[in-house]
Amino acid sequence: MQQPAILIVPGLGNSGPEHWQTHWEHHYGYLRVQQHDWDCPIQADWVQTLEDAIAAAGPDVVLVGHSLGCITIAHWAGTTQHRIKGALLVAPADVDRSDMPPEVVNFAPIPLARLPFPSIVVASTTDEYMTLERAQQLAQAWGSRFVNVGALGHINSESGLGLWPEGHALLQDLVG
Repeated sequence: MQQPAILIVPGLGNSGPEHWQTHWEHHYGYLRVQQHDWDCPIQADWVQTLEDAIAAAGPDVVLVGHSLGCITIAHWAGTTQHRIKGALLVAPADVDRSDMPPEVVNFAPIPLARLPFPSIVVASTTDEYMTLERAQQLAQAWGSRFVNVGALGHINSESGLGLWPEGHALLQDLVG
């Protein structure tokens, strides 16, 4: 049985060299969705780039989103005809909050429709961009399994996770 294509979907500013997404890309050979502008994102552009990457990867795809990448995936899910195997949605950014960076305002409101594929929302108790309660609400709306990983901040480079084996085990649950 062929393994699905794993596409890494970073958030605002991309994922730097110490981010677990970058470690996964280098260690496991996963492919990164390359946005045209990481610092001034336009929702329609990011969604189209994701659509193009999924079309190029073929029918058996699992997405690994972080932060604004998760919100991009939620927007994409409501517009595409493509079917994917699943999505790991780590530390979604609450773009509906008034205190978010102005660059992400065009991603609001967050879609609340049930996702048409299996998904896992991973959240932290100390994420500055999403409360645990709001992450649970999104997981419920999206029909996602919810995982609280404790006090890991925004689950990014500053969290110091390296290869983050616990997160990779969640991804393997989706890959099945």
